[in-house]
Amino acid sequence: MAVPPGLSVVIVGGLHADARRAAVARLLADVPGSVALHHDLATAAAGTVVRTVRDITGVLDAGEAPLVNDCACCALREDLVPELERLADAGRTPLAVVELWDSVEPKAMAEVVTAGGLTVTGVITAVDPSLVLPYLGNGDDLADGGLAAAATDQRTVADTFARQLEYAPVLAIAESPEADDEDRELLAQLHPTARQVPIGHGDLAGASELGALAQDTADGLTVPPPRRRPLSPLAEAALAGFDVESAAAAQHPACALFPAEADAHGVSTLVWQQRRPFHPERLYAALEDLTCAAARSRGRFWLADKPDTLFHWDAAGGALCVESVGPWLASLPDAAWEMVPPVRRAAAALDWHPEHGDRGQHLVFTSPGLDRDGLERLLESCLLTDAEYAAGRDAWQRLPHAFDTLLEV
Repeated sequence: MAVPPGLSVVIVGGLHADARRAAVARLLADVPGSVALHHDLATAAAGTVVRTVRDITGVLDAGEAPLVNDCACCALREDLVPELERLADAGRTPLAVVELWDSVEPKAMAEVVTAGGLTVTGVITAVDPSLVLPYLGNGDDLADGGLAAAATDQRTVADTFARQLEYAPVLAIAESPEADDEDRELLAQLHPTARQVPIGHGDLAGASELGALAQDTADGLTVPPPRRRPLSPLAEAALAGFDVESAAAAQHPACALFPAEADAHGVSTLVWQQRRPFHPERLYAALEDLTCAAARSRGRFWLADKPDTLFHWDAAGGALCVESVGPWLASLPDAAWEMVPPVRRAAAALDWHPEHGDRGQHLVFTSPGLDRDGLERLLESCLLTDAEYAAGRDAWQRLPHAFDTLLEV
């Protein structure tokens, strides 16, 4: 695979900083003429964001971007696209590697770069397999570890890591002697559709040669052209292509491709699907036990007292986020369907129920040591009983609105 003409942009992120830096270094070594852009948000408390541009030889340029509305991520957005446009206009750089700061999520940056008219050819999250479970179980606020991107940032380590991991179609896997089969299996079950690419050490001699040639050229010396080497698997993945709209759809709970049932090396994934709605009060009472039952759980669900609302379930690190993400398609008038993205309509059609339409429970729990039987019993106990179900929708909507306070937060 050859490097396409023009400027390609690959986004490399992840809270596993050592793995992320190794992936970026690998790409700089493998694609001659490539550069990496990095915005360090650690200095945001002082009122600025530090930007560096580097290639395989070292730092080429450094500068500061002022905060925008006291938000470091906003400053990154405002500064990143102009820098990439400058590189594109210069015409000397085939690949710009955007190395995200630790807690910055790739989805937002991929959408910003694409909206700026630039071509994102890859989104990669770098991962150390031995750190997956510790990070997924870390319910600490990012702010406690100095990782918050803004004063108002209320994310946790666990939920940030989960989104970084699940959005990227490519995972750059660091060599990790501490990782065992359980660690690798957990990673595979969390994101089974991801392409896993080892970062590796590659041809270090070749990387050194490229660096030396680049330095000699900068010093004005005449040097022979570097020998042409095939692209590494990681570089090929970085240039394979990326579709922002498809990636966003894959994360939407209404049409996401959630992991399938699995059980290997002590790690299990339970996929629980039902057509009967939840009793709001019983589900609310079980939230803590359900949240703590697995390292990671996600999905969509419906409540009997709110039959038209699709709810998103998103749990990691012992914390749960429940939010409304709009109506079920079955609750919309026919004329409104034309306004719904085709991928959403297709997903609903694949699982359409003659009475309830696309309404249903689809929750997925992944964890080492998962108590599958106990978890299923608990979930079943939260559904409407036969008598409650037979009472009909008018009766359902008179049930206690147990989730109202949670949804207002």
